[in-house]
Amino acid sequence: MPRFSIIVPSHGVAGRLSLALDSVLAQSFGDFELIPVSDAPGTPAAALAAGYARRDSRVAPVHSPPSAGLSGARNTGTRAATGAYLLFLDGDDVLAPGALATLDARLTETGDVDVLYAEHERTPWWDGEPTNPAAPLLAGAPKDAFSPAEAPHVTGVRLPAWGTVYRRAFVNEHRLAFPDGHFTDVGFGGLVTVHAQRIAVLRSVVVRHLLRRQGNRLNLPGAHHPELLDRTEAVLTRAAELGLSEDRSGALFEQLFAAVLKTAAHPDRLTGRRRRAFFRRAGRLYRRHRPAGFRGPGGSLGVQHRLLAAGAYTAFRALRGANRKAAGAVERLPRPQGLRTRLFYRRRLRRRIDPNLAVYCAYWGRGYACSPAAIHAKAAELAPHIRSVFLVEADQTHAMPDGVDHAVIGSRRYWEVLARAKYLVNNANFAEGVVKREGSVHVQTQHGTPLKKMGVDQSTYPVVAATTGSFTKLLGRVDRWDYNLSSNTHSTQMWERAFPGSYEQLEYGYPRNDVFYTATAADVARVRRELGVPEGSTAVLYAPTHRDYHTGFDPGLDLEAFCQAAGEDVVVLLRAHYFYDGGGRRGTGRVIDVTGHRSSEEVCLAADALVTDYSSIMFDYANLDRPIVVYADDWDVYRETRGVYFDLMEAPPGPVAHTPEELARVFRDGSYADSGSTARRAAFRSRFCQFDDGRAAERVVRRVLLGEPPEAIEPVRPLAERVPAPAASTLVRS
Repeated sequence: MPRFSIIVPSHGVAGRLSLALDSVLAQSFGDFELIPVSDAPGTPAAALAAGYARRDSRVAPVHSPPSAGLSGARNTGTRAATGAYLLFLDGDDVLAPGALATLDARLTETGDVDVLYAEHERTPWWDGEPTNPAAPLLAGAPKDAFSPAEAPHVTGVRLPAWGTVYRRAFVNEHRLAFPDGHFTDVGFGGLVTVHAQRIAVLRSVVVRHLLRRQGNRLNLPGAHHPELLDRTEAVLTRAAELGLSEDRSGALFEQLFAAVLKTAAHPDRLTGRRRRAFFRRAGRLYRRHRPAGFRGPGGSLGVQHRLLAAGAYTAFRALRGANRKAAGAVERLPRPQGLRTRLFYRRRLRRRIDPNLAVYCAYWGRGYACSPAAIHAKAAELAPHIRSVFLVEADQTHAMPDGVDHAVIGSRRYWEVLARAKYLVNNANFAEGVVKREGSVHVQTQHGTPLKKMGVDQSTYPVVAATTGSFTKLLGRVDRWDYNLSSNTHSTQMWERAFPGSYEQLEYGYPRNDVFYTATAADVARVRRELGVPEGSTAVLYAPTHRDYHTGFDPGLDLEAFCQAAGEDVVVLLRAHYFYDGGGRRGTGRVIDVTGHRSSEEVCLAADALVTDYSSIMFDYANLDRPIVVYADDWDVYRETRGVYFDLMEAPPGPVAHTPEELARVFRDGSYADSGSTARRAAFRSRFCQFDDGRAAERVVRRVLLGEPPEAIEPVRPLAERVPAPAASTLVRS
């Protein structure tokens, strides 16, 4: 029997789950079993947990359906546990270094106890000093193990379930379980207090709890708050049945109703009618369960106790100032340039949202491109009743396809459609001044799979952070998102970390990559002709990424020399990062500059192979199942300066070259396309091409624009069943 069973529910925190599991497996004390609880097989958290189980026999994943919530996940983990003691850890928390050794030592000192309460840190998600709210609660407890009557103020009502150690036999003996619904810690902790006979405390931090940017969901407005009264009633009823002493029942009663009164008085949690109903029911519970001889606290809280006992809701409202307006977030003011434009936009915001208007934008207005363009095209087919407007910069209007309605960024029509559109789709972010209206739907399509650090994860990299601007403003833009697209579980997890918000992740694939499975041989031949690729040549797409520590575009490679050394049939398609698409370069000899071509997807279709350094284009190009070579001449500098999410050198999509000579050699000797390259690419595709199957745009249109339920959306076709567009070299051989 292991000493500890550590149960880690993971619903909604897949992006940080690895940190929690790593913190357990890194403990110096190793006598434990680790039980991650995920929603179902195949989910990101389940796949992550399965990987840990393959590497460490102490990891034993189990599953609990999302409908069972946090309580169901914890109860499932408890049933699977075999350890002497249970320790719960939320999926976005970490165990402090040495925590298990400290807990074991304390339990050895105290002997068997029913419950061991420990301290914890609450760490602000972004900035600020951590706090230790449990320290003052445990400060007055006896030094050794004690009975509840010796320190009745030490209860589980004011302490979280995570970071507390429970004797498994005690939990099973009294059939203790986390109650369904909300405020499950209060219900479980209260019942533990009622039944416990022997308690100890540990005045040392065991868990570091991350305060979520979205805040505690229990504190948000909603119809869930009466469940706090359900938990309170259940605990007090059990206490009465067991005949707890006056001191114990009084302390428990006071702590439970401190939480109840805090909710009743909070200006945001309950609306007027709900607050009145909550108060009246709380008053009835108060009068029914008030222990004999109970004397309420002094001061303002004592007055609240008396008003609750008397059912004096009007006086309670006056005391607490509950008639003040709710202290909501400050409304973001629209800030378009020019007073007349600002007034125009504000007037349009007062008009009714147009339910059949969708606005699209790609790369800050650089043209008709990427996933917004793919969704726009599919919407014209499946949702023709929705009027679509594409937003572009003035110098890109000439490149807009025929029949695509568009508005110039900054114009009056631009602000008009932004103010009234029901649907807003972008692969970057809309302008700072755009207001998220109630009833509007914002879709963030992203424009790549993240290898380099993104969003708030950039904050620890000074060179990048300096060019990112205000992270507070960035998160304000994230707060407008309703949906965020993902093309693989890696992206799902990283987006959750990089852009913390309350949006819904859509694991539908990237619509821009649909063409890799729908394009025909004729499409490939057409694009090669348009780009000027000589017939019978091997077209190598060279697409280096942006360097934050470079000024201007530097190809990093002598491309003419590469062509000469790689083979007489090799031509290079040079596509610089979109930051440099206005550079005015021209192709010379066997180098064709395709940076200004309207579609990176078409350029990929034309290429027989890809050479890139660390650009996310490798993840998209992998869908074509064509050779990829990584040219990593400055990987160490890039990794340290820009920050990356995984070591590309450990899992590349093909051969890795570090010098121009190595790069030329892999093409000259054919190793860029040999069996080893194919095997590496297959593993890469399995990991990063999970959801791109040619139907991503359709899934988005059906779910978002047509409102079809998630279960009605056609699932992603398995990778083995997909047939990518043929390469030109394949056609020549055929």
